[in-house]
Amino acid sequence: MAIRALYTSASGMAANSFNLDTIANNLANAGTTAYKQSRANFEDIFYEHFKLPGVQDNQGNITPTGISLGLGTRVQSTEGDFSQGSIVTTTGTYDMAIVGEGFFQVNDGTQTLYTRAGNFSLNANGSVVMASADKGYLLEPNISIPQDAINVSISGDGVVSYQQQGSNQIQIAGNIQIARFINNQGLLRMGDNLFSETTGSGNAQVGNPGTEGRGSIRQGFL
Repeated sequence: MAIRALYTSASGMAANSFNLDTIANNLANAGTTAYKQSRANFEDIFYEHFKLPGVQDNQGNITPTGISLGLGTRVQSTEGDFSQGSIVTTTGTYDMAIVGEGFFQVNDGTQTLYTRAGNFSLNANGSVVMASADKGYLLEPNISIPQDAINVSISGDGVVSYQQQGSNQIQIAGNIQIARFINNQGLLRMGDNLFSETTGSGNAQVGNPGTEGRGSIRQGFL
């Protein structure tokens, strides 16, 4: 019995160690743009049943309770908090916040990934990208801004417009689209503020910001 108690206690220590790791990761990312904190969920495991409830005792009476012994706990899942975060004002022309549900779409050259981090900028080709420590991820659909563009504006429904020097005419560079998922908890965290879709998240439901439950875009905010 003492050995079994040690193993049961050890399962609790292992689960709490995982929980501390989860909390530490949340604290480490307190300043990360659009980071969604995680929560560890636990479940009890493996019961040994010595007597089942509802069986008859020696006198023919139905026993109201049984005798069972659990053998510890384990991590059931990690759950992300996808609620709306605080909106912070910036001076960046291409900084964007999604007010409501949805994700920006970016491409790493091989696949479409999803992010709530709207700290975008322009690369050398004038394309809108989300930069990371390793590479730039192109916004999808791709939007390019001419070198001589001025007064770049991004509307709440995702229309990117600009003027060119010496002209009062408004030019349209493209339309940002937002992706929604039926189950955000099913998204796979990839690092670099990115998520990828899985069979658990369902397919991305892509459309214009502010439509069919998708959030709107606010330029100059994160």
